[in-house]
Amino acid sequence: MSNVVHRREFLAVSAAAGAAMALPAASYARILGANEKLRIAFLGVGGRCQQHIDVILQMQKEGKGVEPFAVCDVWDGDPELGNKKGRGLYPSAKRCGIPLDAGKDRVSKDYRTILDNKNVDVVCIATPDHWHARMAIDAMEHGKDVYLEKPMTRTIAEAHLVVDTAQKTGRTVTIGVQSMADPTWQAAYEYIKAGNIGHVFQGQTSYYRNYIGGQWRYYPLKKEMTPQTIDWRMFLGCDFECAGERLGPTPEEMPFDRALWAQWRCYWPFGGGMFTDLFVHQTTHLIAAMGVRYPARVVGAGGIYLEYDGRDVPDTATVVADYDEGCQLIISATMCNDTQLGEMIRGRLATIKFVGGGDYLQGFEVYAQNIQGGPAKPMQSLGEPIYVFKNPRRGNATYDLWEDFLAHCRMNDKDQRRQTLSTPELGAAAFTTVNLGVQSYRFGKVFFWDKEKRQAREADASWAARWEERSKKRGKPNNIIGWEGGDKGNTLVPPPYQKLEGPWINGKDPAGS
Repeated sequence: MSNVVHRREFLAVSAAAGAAMALPAASYARILGANEKLRIAFLGVGGRCQQHIDVILQMQKEGKGVEPFAVCDVWDGDPELGNKKGRGLYPSAKRCGIPLDAGKDRVSKDYRTILDNKNVDVVCIATPDHWHARMAIDAMEHGKDVYLEKPMTRTIAEAHLVVDTAQKTGRTVTIGVQSMADPTWQAAYEYIKAGNIGHVFQGQTSYYRNYIGGQWRYYPLKKEMTPQTIDWRMFLGCDFECAGERLGPTPEEMPFDRALWAQWRCYWPFGGGMFTDLFVHQTTHLIAAMGVRYPARVVGAGGIYLEYDGRDVPDTATVVADYDEGCQLIISATMCNDTQLGEMIRGRLATIKFVGGGDYLQGFEVYAQNIQGGPAKPMQSLGEPIYVFKNPRRGNATYDLWEDFLAHCRMNDKDQRRQTLSTPELGAAAFTTVNLGVQSYRFGKVFFWDKEKRQAREADASWAARWEERSKKRGKPNNIIGWEGGDKGNTLVPPPYQKLEGPWINGKDPAGS
């Protein structure tokens, strides 16, 4: 067993990010030219955003040139939630050291007043999904860099508007899939594209959970959550549009309800359930490792099989995405059982199995295929690994993704400053995949994705037909992005008797006399 992919090879791939993440505070400030603080505004200061505030407060303590500068939320807040860190507008302002009388451009229920503050350099968006795109686009057009929580948007059209705006403005944007700080995924891609597992056929991933009260019902409802403490109309977003659609319903169409407010992930107007909240994590890092981006064909399945508590979104779901590169991705989960499928990438010559969990994986193991010469029963054991990648990183992945993002914010080169570990281009590809799964599940259709037009359309029989035609023509397989493996694991070795095949025309044996 060998460990050929060392840490230095990963850092060569993402040198700027790796260097920034490894530097002490003094060197970080000096090398990146961080003579002035980057002032951070937090939009949507709920539970997840408190972890972002933790990161910035820690960096501030370490002297890394950042300052929590402004907060925005439609809820007054509760100082007791989140282990008494608090959630909502005023408790978060207090955590950040912002005086409550600092002004509407620093403490506000309307994000636009925050964006109008020319002292804000960076915006962290951790609102419900239906607000992500509008806020991100407005922030970039106001000259701000954006840390955008996953999923990057609520609709596919919005995701591509975010990508277009980032490219047009040159602003630094990171999508908050913290697993992208883990070098394991890049190391796997380097190993795969060299041809070491042969043609890539299939990736699998999952995100299983089991909560007795129903998924996302663990967000508590409080008596103090009322239309007097929450700007319900602003939360719904009915007065705002993005990609030609209104962000949400009107208060008349959807009256205030504490569950809709605090447990919004259960309802379609505000998100995509496990498809977009959980699957997007796994999809992002696995397509990065596999060397694919946009799918060609997607089907989603599932249903609400137990959690009959008034929710819209399913408690069990699976997405299957097929790619023009000649491979497939399976993403699956139920919210009523926590036994994972495991994350793997299967090739003709070997299987990659990702091991460990938490913020950083332990790494991955590679198991050789026993390519049989005849019929064989399914293998019950993987055997011994032929190769092991040991992940050198440990720690807080959210912190590390922020550090990479801020390092890029400080770069002068317009192209370099956009190449974070979790780009909007990668985020849009992952989101498109899982959102097509949502649409397939909800509308009972299979979808093709048109990469040129960036549009979905209903699938037809042409997908199967094109592969069958290639088979009849004895064509060659497609391979993943950046493939350097030549024909490794891409060929068939027909048995000698296969020469006898072929149609008999006019009674003549195609194999000759």
